[in-house]
Amino acid sequence: MDVQGAVVRGQGQPFELATLQLDEPRPDEVRVKITASGVCHTDAIVRDQVYPTPLPAVLGHEGAGIVEAVGSDVDFVAVGDHVVLGFNHCGVCRLCRRGRPAYCEYLYERNFGGTRPDGSVAFSEDGKAVSSHFFGQSSFASHVNAARNSVVKVPDEVPLELLGPLGCGFGTGAGAILNSFGVRPGDTVAVFGSGAVGSAAIMAAAAVGAGAIVAVDLIDSRLEVATELGATHTVNSKTDDLAAAVADITGGIGLDFALDCTGIPAVTRQAADSLGKLGTAGLVGAPPFGAEASFEIGESLMKGWRFQTIIEGDAIPQDFIPRMIGLWRQGRFPLEKLVKSFPIADINEAFDASARGEVIKPILTF
Repeated sequence: MDVQGAVVRGQGQPFELATLQLDEPRPDEVRVKITASGVCHTDAIVRDQVYPTPLPAVLGHEGAGIVEAVGSDVDFVAVGDHVVLGFNHCGVCRLCRRGRPAYCEYLYERNFGGTRPDGSVAFSEDGKAVSSHFFGQSSFASHVNAARNSVVKVPDEVPLELLGPLGCGFGTGAGAILNSFGVRPGDTVAVFGSGAVGSAAIMAAAAVGAGAIVAVDLIDSRLEVATELGATHTVNSKTDDLAAAVADITGGIGLDFALDCTGIPAVTRQAADSLGKLGTAGLVGAPPFGAEASFEIGESLMKGWRFQTIIEGDAIPQDFIPRMIGLWRQGRFPLEKLVKSFPIADINEAFDASARGEVIKPILTF
């Protein structure tokens, strides 16, 4: 069938709307009519080939939509169901079987490889292959054949136009707080970078009653939003003394948790330096392959602190996406404060607005 998709044809090139041909869903796939798809920093760095994916490609990995067809091996959704699309994983490797699908042995191939496991693609253009199945979905298209393990059924009454980012950006930030860190009431938390991922982390920390929630950013407008989301303190690290602020907030003992959402090595170091004894620093930002961060290990030896890299918020999408929807229904995860919708025709403007810091989470609508 003919579908509309936004195609990246070369490294760093703008997205181009095109008419593509979508093949039939395989037995382990679900055809979804996309209602909306979030725009994520990961899409931008793959467009720019910081993380290589074969081009030309249809990217997009925060899709939400309505099921139009179901493969013969899929029995948990039916035509007409509302779904959110998350990351893909094999489901059978040792780490998937341990309930850790974000660390699937085949995570890169299943999410960035540009094909199905058998090497086929779902999209073509005038008979030429176009990379598909980005994160098992490639949701910058009006219709997709999504991998079974990327599909999460959601209640019909919840607004689909808000939900796509739960599959990656919002899920990563919230999951880092709730799953990876296991933040408890009264814990002290700093979030470095208050974009979409960081904002979700702040909301999650507020939802569990963290004692101090410190938002760190360079953009005052984002820090203002962070306060609305539950941050108890804000630090503009361009103009404020971060170390002094953390010492003041924590009474000199340092933080329990520090989450770097930027992927900038210098910021990762700042996050680690802000910890108190037995604190944990986590990295969810996406630095380029080969990036390194340095840490002080002499005096730090007495602190027993930990550093943790975190993928997809250590979440199982089929479990965690409904949990976040539950928090939203309770008013404790106000997604609507972070999003701005753009028609798919304005996809490049949506990316530019995000890069300029004007929009925390752009959502493309079809």
